[in-house]
Amino acid sequence: MKAWSAALVAEVSDWPQASARSFFGFTALYRKGKMFAASPRSRGMETANANLVVFKLESPSPAMRARLEQTARPWSGDADKARWFVFELRSDSDLHDALDWLGRAYEAAGKN
Repeated sequence: MKAWSAALVAEVSDWPQASARSFFGFTALYRKGKMFAASPRSRGMETANANLVVFKLESPSPAMRARLEQTARPWSGDADKARWFVFELRSDSDLHDALDWLGRAYEAAGKN
């Protein structure tokens, strides 16, 4: 878990206007001061063994929501109103999809 999280944070931290800060056992990822994702640094998000990354999408389109239903899940609350989503990393090959979701959240954080 720590290696995957560190790899994701290192990659995203190199993106323009991106920064990372410690946040209660997690690394929070920001764009222009707006938090768009978090990755565990020293603990799991929901359970001690969870390899998860959460990301924020304010208003996903219907097509994006359909894709989210296949690969991610709402972090909490009503799925139709969710803004934060969880992506579970199960293998090294999931890093590519995690970066894709982080990229989408990063782009959304840069709007406005």
